[in-house]
Amino acid sequence: MLASIAGLPAFLGYLIGALFLVGVYCYAYQQVTTHSELDLIRANVPAAGVSFGLALIGFAVPLSSAMRYSSNIWDMMIWGVIAMIVQIMVYYLVRLIMPDLSARIERNEFGAALYVGAASIAAGILNATAMSY
Repeated sequence: MLASIAGLPAFLGYLIGALFLVGVYCYAYQQVTTHSELDLIRANVPAAGVSFGLALIGFAVPLSSAMRYSSNIWDMMIWGVIAMIVQIMVYYLVRLIMPDLSARIERNEFGAALYVGAASIAAGILNATAMSY
């Protein structure tokens, strides 16, 4: 019985560390965008939910890779911060291509929301794979 829960402390450490990083990412992402995702989501603007939700998935993918391949929790935290930086850079790159991104999301334009979300997921997949080496 005790052997089956022997990994519980590590599980909790990694989970709490990952949830902390997700919270930091959500806060940081909202700070770099010129629109307020949470306010728009509360106002039932689906494009904001799509872009923010896909950006969150784009961060969770490499974070899960960091959890899998890290040697300890601190290693995971470092790679999680690296993943966060990559995801924020992706947002800025999309803004270079689409300078009016925030205004388009505020106007509930799904094309812009899907584009930034897809870019986040694509970067997250590439980031996660790069972390596995």
